Amino acid sequence: MQTAKDQTDATAKALPAEELEELMPSKAAAVHEILRREGERELSREAFALFWSALAGGITMSLSLVARGIFQANLPEIELGFLIEAVGYTFGFIFVIAAGQQLFTENTVTPVIPVLRRPSLGNIARLLRLWGTVLAGNIIGGMIAAAVFVWLPLFSAETDEAFLSISRHLMEKTPTQMFTGGIVSGWMIATMVWAIHGLEASKLPLVFLATYLVAIGDFPHVIVGSIEVAYLMFMSATTVPEALFIFLIPVTFGNIVGGTAIFALVSHLEVRADEEEA
Repeated sequence: MQTAKDQTDATAKALPAEELEELMPSKAAAVHEILRREGERELSREAFALFWSALAGGITMSLSLVARGIFQANLPEIELGFLIEAVGYTFGFIFVIAAGQQLFTENTVTPVIPVLRRPSLGNIARLLRLWGTVLAGNIIGGMIAAAVFVWLPLFSAETDEAFLSISRHLMEKTPTQMFTGGIVSGWMIATMVWAIHGLEASKLPLVFLATYLVAIGDFPHVIVGSIEVAYLMFMSATTVPEALFIFLIPVTFGNIVGGTAIFALVSHLEVRADEEEA
């Protein structure tokens, strides 16, 4: 027999997004439903489609390093010049999200919502498949971009030196700093995803603000950081074990904790409380 909750879900699924707020008990519940729909679509996509979109996303994310490096190389020595340089960090995120390409940290919240809504071994397996596919595609795409930057004469010597400086600064952090900073950046990106679905007309300003704060706060992000670390590896300035155990593993888990365990779970519990009161 169909429950009242099932009937509400079916009705919500049939409504366009702009009419959801009238049905749902709060705006947060309406955004939750929009994310659930999108998450269901992502979980149902073929692995190859996800991978190629993630590969493209990883390459596009290299624009964050490119823009930041060019800014750093060409800015005069001025106090607080890093506030201008940090604008470049936002470029990759803006273009990836505008292009609709897969980005791993977006997926720590969007496909998690339907899994939290209807937890099951099958849904958890679909989520892990999506995470693994997108993370692998993003990292491989980022490594391709980093290899191109190292081996092709694309940039000035000053810009190449700026790439090295930015990447070395990242690897100065300890694994604990990588993990805790990754929690903050994962939470901020998840907040951004939730916000842009709640205020679609302000998508690009919201992306800029969230990722600019990640940049000036010096919080590591697994995909941007993987491009910087790959650049160091191709320049023989770091090793594979250092890349894995100092950067990749701590930041990946930090981003997942911040985006999923903190933001997505708390937001889901908020919406469940709204529905129980309605």
